[in-house]
Amino acid sequence: MVGTRACPTRQGGPETAGEETAGPRATGLGPARHEGLAFAVVGLLAYAVDLALFTCLRGPAALGPLTAKAVSFVAGCTAAYAGNARGTYRHTRRRGPRPCAAFFAVNAAGAVVQLLWLTVGHYGLGFTSQLADTVSGAAIGMALATVLRFWGTRTLVFPVEGRVGSWTG
Repeated sequence: MVGTRACPTRQGGPETAGEETAGPRATGLGPARHEGLAFAVVGLLAYAVDLALFTCLRGPAALGPLTAKAVSFVAGCTAAYAGNARGTYRHTRRRGPRPCAAFFAVNAAGAVVQLLWLTVGHYGLGFTSQLADTVSGAAIGMALATVLRFWGTRTLVFPVEGRVGSWTG
């Protein structure tokens, strides 16, 4: 037939030895890229939780900015830990309070990196406009913090035995 192609079925169709139906290779991604992509998706979802909660706490709940940010940060970290523990790094088998505490420490370090970059840009370099603060804190600071969080999460929180170096799959 035109426009169709033969597809083997499970009943009687030829199967290739070692054929995978799920996972990084089935999607065409290597393990390190798959891990990075999954980490990014979880991070985006956690960021959405943080932002939505912060907006609600600042607006309708009328909390102060620091209180609202502290609460939304903890909620975002909790969402990120759950997503990474049950998704990205589910194969590591690390459970209990230690990896959770390490995850929050790594994320707190990432928040410090963002705040430091914002401080340097605003007070050290004198870039004081709202746009400059957004670029230095939310763009550059976030990018640097994300690199730190990815390294810390895969190296300190969910290490995989047999991994050669901290950046390879």
